[in-house]
Amino acid sequence: QGHLEESAGGLVQAGGSLRLSCTGSGFSTSTYCMGWFRQVPGKDGEGVATIYAYGTVKTVGSVKGRFTISKDNAKNTLYLEMNNLKAEDSAMYYCTADSWAGSCFNLPRVDFKYWGPGTLVFVSN
Repeated sequence: QGHLEESAGGLVQAGGSLRLSCTGSGFSTSTYCMGWFRQVPGKDGEGVATIYAYGTVKTVGSVKGRFTISKDNAKNTLYLEMNNLKAEDSAMYYCTADSWAGSCFNLPRVDFKYWGPGTLVFVSN
């Protein structure tokens, strides 16, 4: 059974940067599709970025050029580097994982087996 745990999010001013991390256990990030999903309460969520087991990444248009997904397989940890943050980036961010590569391919549709509890990111103007 896989388990994911995100690092603490935080309050950031618009234009600032923040890095989220997510540590996995019970599986290996080297063989899993990993991703980040975000959701504002009361609104539909969106897949933000995915990274295939072999390292290829996908990001959605709204964050392309600002957000970077990466992972360290030796640490079994996933990262999301967020730069030039905007107020509309405020959301709960969830780390996700699945052994099925289709989970990465299907971005922005989100279809993952394992989910972290989420971490709050708030961007102030």
